[in-house]
Parts: sequence; structure tokens; C-alpha cells
Amino acid sequence: MTNDGRPIHNVSEVTLGSFDGTKPFVTYKKDGTTHRIDCDFIAGCDGFHGVSRKAMPEKSIQTFERVYPFGWLGILADVPPVQEELIYANHERGFALCSMRSETRSRYYIQCSADDKVENWSDQAFWDELRRRLPPQLAEALTTGPSFEKSIAPLRSFVSEPMRFGSLFTVGDATHIVPPTGAKGLNLAASDVHYLFEGFKEHYLERSSAALDAYSSRALQRVWKAVRFSWWMTNLLHRFPSATGFDQKIQLADLNYLAQSDVAKASLAENYVGLPY
Repeated sequence: MTNDGRPIHNVSEVTLGSFDGTKPFVTYKKDGTTHRIDCDFIAGCDGFHGVSRKAMPEKSIQTFERVYPFGWLGILADVPPVQEELIYANHERGFALCSMRSETRSRYYIQCSADDKVENWSDQAFWDELRRRLPPQLAEALTTGPSFEKSIAPLRSFVSEPMRFGSLFTVGDATHIVPPTGAKGLNLAASDVHYLFEGFKEHYLERSSAALDAYSSRALQRVWKAVRFSWWMTNLLHRFPSATGFDQKIQLADLNYLAQSDVAKASLAENYVGLPY
């Protein structure tokens, strides 16, 4: 983004400089020309594969990761949703999710192996497998049609901390990833932005660095709660290749408790809607 707030697209060779001092800058190449932007702070909102986190000295950060042994095969299709409410399904053949994008467009997922390929799945094979994992009345009501997007998403939990080094602040997927089971990725990015905005506002209007100094610790408290919730949802709803009979009984007991306890339902709702920030 330029100094006057205009976004810059289609750039390459982005580098971050001097963010461990008082005069950070960003350089990038566009149309064969190298440009430089001098700034007070750098907000690294460039995703998991961006340069921001990688620019931090390796010894200054600590990473935590859990890679799950399955993925989500998902499709988008211009068909009406099978139901207005979101459907999570725990089935002996694996997890399934039914969601809506609009009254005429649906997004569906099924759990697949981590090494599966999109090419292995025709549209008909996907619809057949989704029906197997849904209750009979929903399977019968399911409207099918050609997909216009199909992909496999790997699942992982990842946190890099702290979320600040000098004048560089990491935000959103640049510093944490959650499996989509808990639907917390965008929610977490929004809370990071909120905390960072409060820090910038206090810095420029009140000449205080307190909120910026507290940014990483404040954000990480909320991040880890969302990571825990997404991990719990993932363990609750998926079939793990290494699961024993004991593990499956515990999973079923957890689901039964959730269905029967008002306290458990309230906890699920509080976390699913999103914790306050």
C-alpha cells in the first residue's frame, strides 16, 4: 500500500528492512522497477506463505503445529442448500459438512485421506459419498449438479509467537492457522486487526506505546482459545486413522454429552460465535 493509502497489486520480490530499529521500510518490484516505502510500522497481513513471518529472525520466534492426518474434499455447486442450517456430520466413513453460500449456491465437504487427489473424484462420486454420510431424510432431499470448483484442503493447527518483532507485527494467517472445523480463521484475523488498530490509535493520538507493547500477548490469549476450540471440534467430528475402539467410544460420549447438556451447548455456542475482543 502506498503512503497515501492506495493498494498496490501484482508486485514481486517484497522485502522488509530495518524493522528491528526505528526506520522500517518495505521494498518491492513492479513492472521491472524497484520501489521503496518508508514507514513507522509494518503490519504483516500476507498469509501463511508470505514474507512477514519469514523475515523475523528464526531464533526470535517459536512455532507450534499439529498436522491432521486427513483433508477436506470440497466442492462449490449452483444447487440450493440441502438445509438452511449448517450441517456437521460424524459418520463411520468420515466427517461431512453442508453449508450454503446463497439460496442457490452450496458448499459441501467430505473428509478424505491426506494424500488423496481431486482427480480421483468425479462429481457423481462426491455426491454419492456425501449422501452416505448424511441422515436418510437429508440424503434424499439433497439436490446435486455439476461443480464449478473442487479442491482438497489440508488441515493443520499452527501458531507462531510472539506476534511482534521490533516494528513488525504479524496478523492473521501470517502467524496462526486453524482447521476450518471451528470456522475461526477470519474471526481471528479480525481480532488481530482490532488489537493492532487500538495500538496504533493510542500511539498516534495519546503518544503511548502501551497497547502496541501488549499487542502480541493480548492477541495470543484469544488465538490459543480459538486454536483449542478448532482442535476440539476437529477431534470431535472426524475419524482418525489411528483411532481405537476406546477413542471412538469417547468421541460418541462427547457428542452425546453435547446433545444433552445445556451447559455444553452454551459453551459450544459461545466459542462458535466467537469470543469477545
